[in-house]
Amino acid sequence: MTRRSITKRAAVVTATALVAVGTFAAGIGVAGSDNDAKASKKQIAGLFDTWNRTLQTGDPEKVADLYADDAVLLPTVSNKIRTDHAGIVDYFEHFLENKPVGKKLETIVNVLDDDSAIDTGIYQFTLTDHATGTQSVVKARYTYEYEKRDGKWLIVNHHSSKMPEG
Repeated sequence: MTRRSITKRAAVVTATALVAVGTFAAGIGVAGSDNDAKASKKQIAGLFDTWNRTLQTGDPEKVADLYADDAVLLPTVSNKIRTDHAGIVDYFEHFLENKPVGKKLETIVNVLDDDSAIDTGIYQFTLTDHATGTQSVVKARYTYEYEKRDGKWLIVNHHSSKMPEG
């Protein structure tokens, strides 16, 4: 890792912490290709749609491919922090059994520079119990931290946590 990337990473982590203090949201990111210099807030917010559509494939590898190799996932329904591709795949193997369908309820996007952005807010997932077919809705806070790497937006940090008040 170069000195510039370490400095940039520190700045993104600091910005993430500041956003989290204000909204204490949970997050995630998604890969997408874009040749524009600086992304728009709309484009960054739309990365969730790509991630959500990828969930619908039921393929945990495809979902994990939206994350950078060094991404950190603090998932909604697991106490284990995932810090590599295999761990992220493992989480989604279990999460996808519930056929999750996400929907953003509130979003706040900060485009930090040409290659980094943060999307925070509140979303909900409709989950279907694979044994009974019973559906439930889980509301959660999220934070997706994205970096553009080799022309693709990747999730480098995703934190999602159930709303504490129900």
